[in-house]
Amino acid sequence: MKNKWNAAFQLAAVYVGTVVGAGFATGKEIVEFFSQFGFIGLIGILISGAIFSYFGSKLMRISVKIKAKSYQEFTIFLFGKWMGTLINIIMLIMLIGVCAVMLSGAGAIFEEQLGFSKATGVIFTIVLSILVMAVGMKGLFAVNTFVVPIMISFSFILFFYTVQMPDFASHIFIDKNSSWKAFASPFSYTALNLSLAIAVLVPAASEIGDEDTVKWGGIIGGFALMLILISSHFTLIMLEDVNRYAIPMATIMRTLAPNLSWVYILVIYGEIFTSVIGNVYGLERQLRGYIRLPGIMIIAVIFFISYAISFIHYGTLLSWLYPLFGYISLIFLLLLMLKPIPEN
Repeated sequence: MKNKWNAAFQLAAVYVGTVVGAGFATGKEIVEFFSQFGFIGLIGILISGAIFSYFGSKLMRISVKIKAKSYQEFTIFLFGKWMGTLINIIMLIMLIGVCAVMLSGAGAIFEEQLGFSKATGVIFTIVLSILVMAVGMKGLFAVNTFVVPIMISFSFILFFYTVQMPDFASHIFIDKNSSWKAFASPFSYTALNLSLAIAVLVPAASEIGDEDTVKWGGIIGGFALMLILISSHFTLIMLEDVNRYAIPMATIMRTLAPNLSWVYILVIYGEIFTSVIGNVYGLERQLRGYIRLPGIMIIAVIFFISYAISFIHYGTLLSWLYPLFGYISLIFLLLLMLKPIPEN
């Protein structure tokens, strides 16, 4: 029983680490989908937490039942062979786009926070990713199990400082923007992240192979994501003109807890790094079925394409690609909701 719970918490850490990537860790993604809408954004976060827990758990239980080794097998089960193949091609484009956002985020940290060039940050991340990926899934588990608890801790440290600010309570209930995007955001946001997370969660769940363990891994991971989203949202709404910052969380940390700001930048980088590994791992697993090349060559091609795209400005890349991919991913969420878990 103890081993089951250990495995469930490890899987939850991988789930959180996969979702908490460049946009989430820097705060830019949370601003884009939630914080710019004020109180409506908070309601959206609560809805997102429920979706993450239920559907994350469901997709991993299905993966165990059908013994899916890659997200390609999972999407074919979900959509059928013809439509599944089309969805896999779209997913391939999306994952490469997200890898580019992650690398661009890493470059933005080196440029905006550390004073290095963006290219230095991107190249350093690529080299480090290849070294960790050489270890395989164990390397991904190890990095996430270390980084995710630290990320959660820092989110709550910032939250602790934020609630002590004199005008905190009044900011919570401000309704900044009640457009249709505010109401669609929790669904497009979770659809985007779940459709991208299957690249990691499907093989991870299949490797564990126990339905009960992966069910609780999904529930715990979804709940943890909701808590981090809430604490980050409460912090971000206190920042004036939050949309203009590429890395708003680091800006807030520098203001509220300057002694911890450098450590927090490393934590943000760690979360970006885990997402890069997870996405490239999922891409490599899918492309292996189409391209007869050694795994390291496939990884090199993925990084080369992502590297080229990553030099578009990080904020522009995220603000344009993430909402677009979110709306495309809504069909994935709908099919996942309608598809029953196989009995055997």
